Amino acid sequence: MDWQGQKLAEQLMQILLLASAVVAFASGYAFGSFQTMLLTYTSGVVVTTLITVPNWPFFNRHPLKWLDPIEAEKHPKPQTASSSSKKKASKK
Repeated sequence: MDWQGQKLAEQLMQILLLASAVVAFASGYAFGSFQTMLLTYTSGVVVTTLITVPNWPFFNRHPLKWLDPIEAEKHPKPQTASSSSKKKASKK
């Protein structure tokens, strides 16, 4: 799953859970049954899970291009200075 796919999955999860909560509340209120409300919401959570958890192809529309190992060796990672040497330099 790529970065845009993760964002899409998160947005779908939020929208579907909110929609199932609204439908569950309305059905529970209309039937006057707490059990109906819970069953409706539970089914919404299951549907949301089935849509957002698996790695569906529409979550992979923007694949990342990784750097080849040979190219990575040609361009070594820059070395960062340790924080203790910066502190000592600033105290002087």
